[in-house]
Amino acid sequence: MQMGKTEITLEEGINKIVPCDREAAEIAQRRWDSIAKPLHSLGWLEDVIVRIAGAQHSPQVNTEKKILVPMCADNGVVAEGVTQTGQEVTAIVAENFLDEKSCAAIMCRMSGADIRPIDIGMATDTPRVEKRKIAYGTKNFAREPAMTREQAAAAVETGLRLACELKEEGYSLIATGEMGIGNTTTSSAVAAALLKVPAEEMTGRGAGLTSAGLEKKIRVIREAIARWDLAEKDPLTVLSCVGGFDIAGMVGLFLGGAYCHIPVLIDGFISSVAALLAIRLCPEAAGYMIATHASKEPAARRVLGELGLSPALDAGLCLGEGSGAVATFPLIDMAAEIYHSMSTFEQIRVEAYRELR
Repeated sequence: MQMGKTEITLEEGINKIVPCDREAAEIAQRRWDSIAKPLHSLGWLEDVIVRIAGAQHSPQVNTEKKILVPMCADNGVVAEGVTQTGQEVTAIVAENFLDEKSCAAIMCRMSGADIRPIDIGMATDTPRVEKRKIAYGTKNFAREPAMTREQAAAAVETGLRLACELKEEGYSLIATGEMGIGNTTTSSAVAAALLKVPAEEMTGRGAGLTSAGLEKKIRVIREAIARWDLAEKDPLTVLSCVGGFDIAGMVGLFLGGAYCHIPVLIDGFISSVAALLAIRLCPEAAGYMIATHASKEPAARRVLGELGLSPALDAGLCLGEGSGAVATFPLIDMAAEIYHSMSTFEQIRVEAYRELR
């Protein structure tokens, strides 16, 4: 495929996404079955390598160059009192990514991964965070749509094009992350609309809300979904009415990964909602996604179930930023090393295990 300066449009990208390579995945599975150990005994570690082989369209899986891309954006709905902190925190943490003062940045250093925060819609400008800003934050979706449909498409295209650039730079794995005060509200609203379930089943306390604050958050989401009848709308309309630029950017990363044959790691609840949007826009993108952990947010497992994916970790994480995705990088590296270097039954002259029914 030709990427060049990555001026690809959303429609072009979606139309050129093909399913992951089943033959490459099957070859990878046969390699695992030939390795001198009990069949399937490494569980998720085996599964993830098979999935990467299918996504990269090659059984010679490559996990060497990894990156976390936190999409940073502000959400106008914070004006409704649905968060414990103010919008100023988004810009502070976005800068901290570059100083290794955030959890995710420290974890990237420890796991040998790069980090590249993107200002896709923060309410302020910062000195160093890379600007691909669609607007200075979204509107308050309790009163008007969060963004226009054109802005939503532009934000998705931003992520898609960035994934193509990362492919050209030699990255083999992309982890999705986000930073944006209020984004558990936006993601809960999107999930409730897409899955057609009551807002209270999709909404948690986020970074910390009182019971009264949680009730307000649920009410804001419920009323917005009803106002625009979002349970009956297409994914891009749902995104534009109650989503965020950070979610939209991650949707683009998932679609861009599928377009460029790069596996993209889902982080927690917010990232999984972006993955769900991506699959609703292009079902073939599903094969290029890797679930990493089960977030503590109430709806996290439900969304992963809708995606048909099983996570590696269940460690009570709910930080976001991409922290859960980055935590699996060392596991993937270990799996890849075993896959490539461990002896086979034939090499050690031992009878291979067989599938027993």
